[in-house]
Amino acid sequence: MTGCAALPEPSLPGQASHFRALERLYAEAPINRLFDSTLEIVEPGLARIYFTIDDRYYHAAGAAHGTSYFKMLDDAAFYAANSLVTDRFLLTTQFSLLLTRPLKRGPVVAEGRWISGRRRVFVADARLIDASGEEAARGTGTFMRSRIALAGLPGYLAP
Repeated sequence: MTGCAALPEPSLPGQASHFRALERLYAEAPINRLFDSTLEIVEPGLARIYFTIDDRYYHAAGAAHGTSYFKMLDDAAFYAANSLVTDRFLLTTQFSLLLTRPLKRGPVVAEGRWISGRRRVFVADARLIDASGEEAARGTGTFMRSRIALAGLPGYLAP
């Protein structure tokens, strides 16, 4: 994965509450009923998703289907980028994947890092690290500000 660019703003007021709100938003997304996973926004531009691969996610040859790779890489990169945006939901406009090894049963971490962009378009990388500490995949995404206000989305505001 390429190095992360210098973060544009070191520490903003309300940053922690924004991060927790994004974590709640992730948890409330209906798609995550299909994928047992937990989002942690560590700092501006850095997000981690913790999940476990089991045979529910396998294709016919006994390893994780590519949908698992894409979903977790896209989400980790997306939330790394959206951690820098407090008013709008970002949208994925492009995402490229490189699958380097099969994911088998066990814990996996998807780590996303913001790379560049601050106004309208953001670029972020992500990688999947398997239980042995090996990289299984990586991806790069482009994300764009939408017209969707974060505050209007279920889960974003405190319960």
